[in-house]
Amino acid sequence: MDILYSNIIGSGDNHLIILHGFLGMGDNWKTHAKNLAEKGYCVHLVDQRNHGRSFWSEVFDYDTMVEDLRIYMDHHRLDQVILLGHSMGGKTAMGFALAHANRIQRLIIADIATKYYAPHHQQILAGLSTLNFDEISSRKAAEEHLEYYTPDGGTRQFLLKNLYWVSDGQLGLRVNIAVLKNAAEAIGAAISSQNTFQYPTLFLYGEYSNYINPQNDRETILKAFPKAELKEIKGAGHWLHAEQPKVFFDILMQWL
Repeated sequence: MDILYSNIIGSGDNHLIILHGFLGMGDNWKTHAKNLAEKGYCVHLVDQRNHGRSFWSEVFDYDTMVEDLRIYMDHHRLDQVILLGHSMGGKTAMGFALAHANRIQRLIIADIATKYYAPHHQQILAGLSTLNFDEISSRKAAEEHLEYYTPDGGTRQFLLKNLYWVSDGQLGLRVNIAVLKNAAEAIGAAISSQNTFQYPTLFLYGEYSNYINPQNDRETILKAFPKAELKEIKGAGHWLHAEQPKVFFDILMQWL
């Protein structure tokens, strides 16, 4: 049985699991994890399947990723946790909370709603899937290749974190791009369940992000998560935890 890879920061019995977004990895959250550890939390930075240092698989959907998390929690003997998920990780977190409500004390969802999202990563995926590491042998060359597909420098730096040295002079990608390039529908899938999650829930969204529209999405969010609060992070887009880290952390700690 495959167990998701994690970097565990901090100690004690107050366990908090963080699930990263699409094409990300747990390490993206390391600064927040260290700050949370200082506040007494034991933080699990989990890499989801086909991402980071976790196993690769042809199977990739939210039901499976929910089951991955259950197996991870059982493996680490975690009865109850606080769960935080961003984007794709937020959808996994919502799915898990609806399926296993008794195992979640509190739920934090960063910039994603329960609804279906149309595919919108095609350019990024095209860039990553055409990286030819027989010809590309430096991070600089990889960045130059991605610039054509991803003009935004911040997004490029985020994607380049997936590069690693397989061996001397040989670069590779930590993400399973062969599977993920065809996963647009799976990533955008809605989270739907007959269950509701009756515990404290916080939905954070970026002022400049179009992933959550509080007017349109509040009703469907509250249907599944009746105790949910929605809070806006000013001056942030979709990567709200990275764009406004202090504001994000302060709101999170205040709510916790």
